[in-house]
Amino acid sequence: MTLQSTGAALAGDDELRALAPWFHNLHLPDGRQTAPDHPLGDFPAFKWEQIAPHLPEDMRGVRALDIGCNAGFYSLALARRGAEVLGIDVDPHYLRQAEWARRQFGIDEGQLALVSMQVYDLARLSGTFDVVLFLGVLYHLRYPLLALDVVSEKVDGLLILQTLTMPGDQVEPVPEDLRLDERHRMLQPGWPKMAFIERRLEDDPTNWWAPNRACVEAMLRSAGLEPITSPGHEIVVARRSGAQRDTSAELRAIFPR
Repeated sequence: MTLQSTGAALAGDDELRALAPWFHNLHLPDGRQTAPDHPLGDFPAFKWEQIAPHLPEDMRGVRALDIGCNAGFYSLALARRGAEVLGIDVDPHYLRQAEWARRQFGIDEGQLALVSMQVYDLARLSGTFDVVLFLGVLYHLRYPLLALDVVSEKVDGLLILQTLTMPGDQVEPVPEDLRLDERHRMLQPGWPKMAFIERRLEDDPTNWWAPNRACVEAMLRSAGLEPITSPGHEIVVARRSGAQRDTSAELRAIFPR
């Protein structure tokens, strides 16, 4: 290694440290990693290995949305496959990391745009996306079904959802119309239900909800999305079904355009 390249590497290490802490362990082009000692392991690379086979290798011409993009691991992965990506997050620290990482990979803003935006702001964003990633966000939201209704209107192809869940994979068939005297059925293990976290989970006050698997699938259907496969733990791939309850008037009242 030359003196010049050694100096550049040291300067790069200074930038990495200045942008810490990192939640995404990015594998940078020069071989460095942003969070090599991540408590979850090589995160989120192992999640991407589960998701990636369900997306085209060549994504040129595909519009993609990454909700809660964090340091940009998934946004970068989509852009490197050729997709035109919009990555959104509300945390300026994560967006600074993602902007820096985008430059390290030589991806321009025309292919990967990073915007400060919360999920509810999508209600005022025109257009739809061929692929929407909604990973690690739902359970952090005070209003998860509202958010899912907003997100569903942006999906013109596939939605890939990942959320913290309650233990158990049972899914019970539910009736079209539940009678009042049948409410005991809600206690069945596979009934769609969601636990409310009043205080903290893992010392994080933004962890609000833990739905069970049946609830995740039911919420998706309620928002007009059909679950089609589960490529990994707590991950669901869904597509537009057109069977959404009519919530348009309610959404317009909340988000006037």
